This record gives sequence, C-alpha cells and structure tokens, in this order.
Amino acid sequence: MVKVTLNDTVLAESARTVVVEGNHYFPPEDVTTSLFEKSDTNTFCPWKGTASYYSTGVGGEPIKDVAWYYPTAIDSRAKNIEGYIAFYKNKVQITE
Repeated sequence: MVKVTLNDTVLAESARTVVVEGNHYFPPEDVTTSLFEKSDTNTFCPWKGTASYYSTGVGGEPIKDVAWYYPTAIDSRAKNIEGYIAFYKNKVQITE
C-alpha cells in the first residue's frame, strides 16, 4: 500500500499504483480529488503526452502543481497511466 500525505491529511492511498520513472501513479479513484484544484500548468513528454497539474491548499498554504497526470497518453507505453495521478516527492510525503 502506498500513501501520500500532506500536513497529516491523506491525499491518496492505493495498492494499485503503477511505477514509471520512479514515480507512483495512482488510479484516480484512490485519490481524494476534492482536495485539489486544476492548475493552468501543462508540460509535455515526448512519449507520455501533455501533462495537466493539480494544486492544493491542504493545511492552509496553497501548494501549486503538487500532482500531475496525463489525460491522453500519446504512446502505447504510457496507456497504463492514462488519467493516473502522480505526486512531487519534494511537496508531499510518500510512504510505501
């Protein structure tokens, strides 16, 4: 089971993450998406596609772009994480 917390609040918890490039990607149903707001940030990966980002205000301080996901994967190698959500290790606590 992998858990993501921020200021003692659980953001995500799952036994079904997919690890890509050292990051745990969580199925969206295992993430408390009500704690997030969509960010206007987008980045591009040549094999995963365009990433969208989430920010959060858990604990009172806004944290921009704490998590990201690929709404539409552009390569078959990334289809297994399409829509899954990953978190920046330097912005949250991730425990396995």
